[in-house]
Amino acid sequence: MLTNNLGYPRIGSNRELKKACEQYWSGKTTIQNLVQVGRNIRQQNWELQKQAGIDLVPSNDFSFYDQVLDLSLTVGAIPKRYHEVILNKGNSELDLYFAMARGYQKDNLDITAMEMTKWFDTNYHYIVPEFVKDQQFKLFSTKILDEYNESKRLGIKTKPVIIGPVTYLLLGKEKEAGFERIDLIKNLLPVYIDILKKLEEQHVEWVQFDEPFLSLDLTDKDKAAYKYVYAEIKKQFPNLKTLLTTYFEALKDNKELATSLPVTALHIDLVRNPEQLQPVLDVIPSNLILSVGVVDGRNIWKNDFKTSLALIETAQANIGIKRLIISPSCSLIHSPCDLELETNESVLTPEIKQWLSFAKQKVDEIVTLKQLVNGEEAAAEKLAENINANENRKTSSLIHNQAVKQRVAGITTKDENRENAFAIRKEAQHKALKLPLFPTTTIGSFPQTPEVRSWRAKYKKGDLTLAEYDALIEKETEETIRFQEESGIDVLVHGEFERNDMVEYFGEQLAGFTFTKNGWVQSYGSRCVKPPVIYGDVHRPKPMTVRWSAYAQSLSDKWVKGMLTGPVTILQWSFVRNDQPRSETCTQIALAIRDEVVDLEKAGIKIIQIDEPAIREGLPLRKADWQNYLHWAVRAFRISASGVEDETQIHTHMCYSEFNDIIQNIADMDADVITIECSRSQMELLDAFADFKYPNEIGPGVYDIHSPRVPSKEEMVLLLEKAKSVIPAAQLWVNPDCGLKTRHWDETKKALIEMVAAAKVLREYVEEAVTL
Repeated sequence: MLTNNLGYPRIGSNRELKKACEQYWSGKTTIQNLVQVGRNIRQQNWELQKQAGIDLVPSNDFSFYDQVLDLSLTVGAIPKRYHEVILNKGNSELDLYFAMARGYQKDNLDITAMEMTKWFDTNYHYIVPEFVKDQQFKLFSTKILDEYNESKRLGIKTKPVIIGPVTYLLLGKEKEAGFERIDLIKNLLPVYIDILKKLEEQHVEWVQFDEPFLSLDLTDKDKAAYKYVYAEIKKQFPNLKTLLTTYFEALKDNKELATSLPVTALHIDLVRNPEQLQPVLDVIPSNLILSVGVVDGRNIWKNDFKTSLALIETAQANIGIKRLIISPSCSLIHSPCDLELETNESVLTPEIKQWLSFAKQKVDEIVTLKQLVNGEEAAAEKLAENINANENRKTSSLIHNQAVKQRVAGITTKDENRENAFAIRKEAQHKALKLPLFPTTTIGSFPQTPEVRSWRAKYKKGDLTLAEYDALIEKETEETIRFQEESGIDVLVHGEFERNDMVEYFGEQLAGFTFTKNGWVQSYGSRCVKPPVIYGDVHRPKPMTVRWSAYAQSLSDKWVKGMLTGPVTILQWSFVRNDQPRSETCTQIALAIRDEVVDLEKAGIKIIQIDEPAIREGLPLRKADWQNYLHWAVRAFRISASGVEDETQIHTHMCYSEFNDIIQNIADMDADVITIECSRSQMELLDAFADFKYPNEIGPGVYDIHSPRVPSKEEMVLLLEKAKSVIPAAQLWVNPDCGLKTRHWDETKKALIEMVAAAKVLREYVEEAVTL
C-alpha cells in the first residue's frame, strides 16, 4: 500500500513566494532571486514529504501564480495580444507569464489581463484559458520537465502533476463563436503526448492527471473525450503508471466512465462524499488501484482516524491492501502550511489547537494511517491521542450556545423580508438619497499601504496605544474621504483602514471564531488570506463597524456606505466547523450581521453594503444539489438585510462568478443595488442580467483592480456603453470591479479620476438624447 499526496502549498511557510513576487513586480529584486525563492520552496516541500514517508511526492504542484496559467503557457495557449510581449527580447518567459496574469502596461503597450474565476467551489482563483476556433497548441514551456528533473537531482523521484486535458479545456472559454472548446481535444492531446515522451525519457514512473470534471455533470462529448484521451495515452505509454484524480464531489453517474478508463489508479474524494466508496467498489475492475482521499485537504480539522480506518478497511476487504493508496481528499494547497508555527496561545488556545491539522500535519496523518493499517506498534500511541482529541472536541463547552440555537429556531418569514417590494423602496431611496444618473462609488476598501499595516502591527505589539492607533486611522480615513469628494465620487466609503481582511476582521469580533498567526492560504497570485476558524456557535457580542462608519459619515455631506461582509462569504472564506450543517452556521452568522445592519441604520448610515462575493462559489458542483444550497444561502442574506426601513439602500457585491444559471436566485436576494466584476470579461457577464431583465439597480465594474494597469476614460466609456445597451441607464451604477486594498495609491487615484470622468460622459450622452 502506497501513501500519496496530490499537491502541497507553494506559498512557503512564511509567505516567501508572495514577498518575492511582489518585490519582483515592483522592481526591487531580480528575476534570479525570484527563481531561487521558488527553487527553495520546492526543495523544502519535497524533502518534508519524503522524510515524512510519502511514497508518491508531487512535482509541478508549485506555481509562481496559478497552475492553470502554467498549463496554458506549457501548451502554448497564449492569446495573440501577448505576442508583442514575447517579441520584446528584454522579457523573460516569467514576464510573459505575469503579463497574462496581471496585464501589461509598459514599452508603449497596454494589454489587458486574462480573465480570472473561482476554482470549482473554492476561494482559489485561476486564470481562465482563452480558446479560438481551430486553436493550435505546441509545447512552449518545459516547466513540468524542469521541475521533475530538479527533484531528481535532489535524489527525490517525484510524481509530476498535470491538469488533465479534458478538465483543462472545460476550464477555459471560447473567445469566438462557432465551436465548442471540447472539440479542441485532438489538437491538444499531441502536446500532452510530447510531454509524456520527454518524461518517459527521464524514467518517470508515475504521472498524476487531475480530472475533477469527472465529478461534475458531463455531456456526451465530454465523456467521449475522456475515453479518447486515456485510450491514446495508454496506447502510447503502456508501461507508464497513471493516477487519475477526482475531487470536491462524488463520481456518481460518472463512476462507470471513470473506472473504465485505462489508467493505473483512480483517486476519489471520501471526505466530501464518503458514501461513494461502495458504489465505486461495486464497479471497479480487478486491475485498477484505488486512491482513497480520507484526509481533508480543504479544512483544518484533525483527521478522525477511526472514521478513516473504517473506510480504508471497507476498501481493503473488497480489493485487497496492495490495490490501495492512502491520500488526502485533494491537493493541500487549500490548507495552511504548518500548525507548529502557531505558538501564540493568546491567539490560538491549546484546547482548540489540539483539534487542528495543517498541511504538514496532514502529511503525517496519511503516513500514520498506513502504519495503523499495517499494525505498526509505533502508531498505537498516535491513535490514542487522535481519539482523545476528537472526543474532547465533541464534549467541549466552548462549542455550544443555547441562546444562539433558540434564536435561529425562532426565525420567522417576517425576518426574511423587507417591509415593501423594491419598486416602492426605490422611490423612497431616490427621494432620500438624491443621487445623479450613473452614480459613482467604489466597492469598499482603499489601498492599505505598508504604513497602515505597520500601525496595526505596532498596535498589536503594544508599541502604539489604542488612542494613538485610532488617531492614525482617523487621519487616513479623512484623507480618503477628501480625495473621494475632490474626485467627484457620489457615494463614498471610509476605506477600511482599520481592517486586516474582509472576513477576518468580522471573525475577530464574533463569538465562535478563533484565529491563527500563520494560517495563510493562497487566494490568487500573491494574494494570501488567513481564514478564521469557526469552531462554535456564532453571535455578535457588540457592534463591529459602527464607530468607523459613523466617523466617516460625520466628515462629509455626501453619503458614506457602511461596509459589511455577508454571511455566506464569511462562511465560505472561513475554516468551518464540520460537526453541524453549514446552513445552520450560516444562519447564525446572518443574525449577527443583521444586528450590525440595524445598528448602522440607527447611527445614520443610509447606504449599507453587504458583500457576498462567495455566494456563487458555494454552489454545489452538481446541479441536482443547487436548490437546497440556494434556498438557505439566499435566505441567510435576506435575514441579514431585512431589518431596515425602505429608505435605507442595501447594496451587495459579487465578483468572478458566472451568474447565468442562478440569476433568479440573485434577484431573490432582493438587494437594492448589486455590483459585479465585469471588466475582464468585457461586460459579457452582464448578459445574464440583461436577458433576465434584472429588476433592481446594478453596478458593472468598469476597471479591473486585480491588474496594476490604469484604464483610460475612453476605455471605461466603451464598457459603460456596452452596459447601457443591455441595462436601462436608470439602473446603472459606475464602480471598479472589486475593493482597492491591494492596489497602490498612485494608480488608484488615476483610475478613479478616469472613472468619474467616464460617468460624466455617459450623463452628457443621456442628457443630449433627452434634449434631442
